[in-house]
Amino acid sequence: MRYPNGRIYQKQQRAKTRIAEPSFANRGQTLEQQIEEANQYYLEKELAIIHKKPVPIQIVNVHYPARSAARITEAYFKTPSTTDFNGIWNGHHIDFEAKETKNKTSFPLANIHPHQVEHMGRVARQNGVVFFILKFATLSRYFLFFYEDFEPFWTRMLQGGRKSITLSEVENNSYELQASAYPELHYLPIIEQYMKQKER
Repeated sequence: MRYPNGRIYQKQQRAKTRIAEPSFANRGQTLEQQIEEANQYYLEKELAIIHKKPVPIQIVNVHYPARSAARITEAYFKTPSTTDFNGIWNGHHIDFEAKETKNKTSFPLANIHPHQVEHMGRVARQNGVVFFILKFATLSRYFLFFYEDFEPFWTRMLQGGRKSITLSEVENNSYELQASAYPELHYLPIIEQYMKQKER
């Protein structure tokens, strides 16, 4: 038997698949993918409705090589984006930003834009639940850092202090997320814990 191009068909031997032990430390997903997995789980279980915000762009030029294949060739950002994710949980507005660093000892504040912090402050003043999910990629460690605990470090930088938050400061002022089976980045229990502490 031959393929349409004339090449002779040869049966391929399928490589044996080794079943690896399950590991929840790092599945090779990006932080955004891990959060999207959790958000989908929350949606299916009707625990929360949280979505990634679309990036606001203005399309200038589109190339149509075929009727079924349009390709954007030129676009620009209409307005600066605010935070990555928002939605609702248990009657509370949820608004958060996901940030990742390869730095092992500190989180550089240059990774965060001033307009994002301004937006988060406004949401916090309206009693929204506002936070960062920080990933120290090299260490495979994740932290949920609420805005009210983060804000003093931002103010410190604006006043001429250090331009990063040390790992020990992150450890002492945020909640570490432990990887779980599914979803891997199960962050809602920490929000529940935080809200209960605020109500006391």
